[in-house]
Amino acid sequence: MSRLGKYPVELPQGVKAVIEAGLVKIEGPKGKLNIKVPTGIEVSLDNNSLVTRRLSDIADHRAKHGLIRQIVSNMVKGVAQGYERRLEIVGVGFKAAMKGKVLNMTLGYSHPVDYEIPEGVTVKVENNTLLVVQSPDKQLLGETCAKIRGFRKPEPYQGKGIKYSDEKIRRKAGKAAGGGK
Repeated sequence: MSRLGKYPVELPQGVKAVIEAGLVKIEGPKGKLNIKVPTGIEVSLDNNSLVTRRLSDIADHRAKHGLIRQIVSNMVKGVAQGYERRLEIVGVGFKAAMKGKVLNMTLGYSHPVDYEIPEGVTVKVENNTLLVVQSPDKQLLGETCAKIRGFRKPEPYQGKGIKYSDEKIRRKAGKAAGGGK
């Protein structure tokens, strides 16, 4: 039995779950999410909680048992509370601004970088250098933050770039002052 898969996922107040034909739909105050359950895994609704079971002991089913339970748990938390990540833009002249659904960033290149925010994700820009990214979908949030960070990853010498607010950048020493002959 999977250590994670055996625990039920409690549904908080205001969250509804519907299970039909291998599809789990979860709806709450922050939005709606759904997942297609792979064959060999069964999700059922018991006393206001979602329970995952595997139908056999095949290695693939054992591997997906805990995974599906955790994804369902993340969906329930996402539609109830939502997820948030903060990104900091570090560098002289580096800044960001929202123009409708497009994030416009000046990152030291010869051109501005425009990124269209995907559906289901909201981005707020604070002080031109702090991005607050929110979504009920944890996976989509992570992908979006990674994509934004990828436009200018932090470099180890001066620390310029886009970094997560809780990320520590290992700094390297620059070249030593020349001591020629």
